[in-house]
Amino acid sequence: MAARRPQKDSRQPKPKKKKRRKMRLSLRQSKIKKTDSYTDSIGWSQTGRVLEDAPKAKEPETLTIQCDQCGSRLKIPKPKKQRYTVMCSYSECGHTMKFN
Repeated sequence: MAARRPQKDSRQPKPKKKKRRKMRLSLRQSKIKKTDSYTDSIGWSQTGRVLEDAPKAKEPETLTIQCDQCGSRLKIPKPKKQRYTVMCSYSECGHTMKFN
């Protein structure tokens, strides 16, 4: 047997419906005068300040390299040439690394 639908209680007042606003959606444009004196500077200040390029972040002057043999981290000055060699500063290691 199917379940019955609950009957509406006539004693409860119905909730009021909200009024819908009607909006005009037209793309009509009012006439524009040929001698329009409107300027688009409202809200903006003109001070004559010229913006320059943002300062570039400096590249680090030192490199951090890890020794291939002992694993200690070495801070060396940034090399000026493409090829350079680095000797491990750890006294017991003394490993020389070559970079191309």
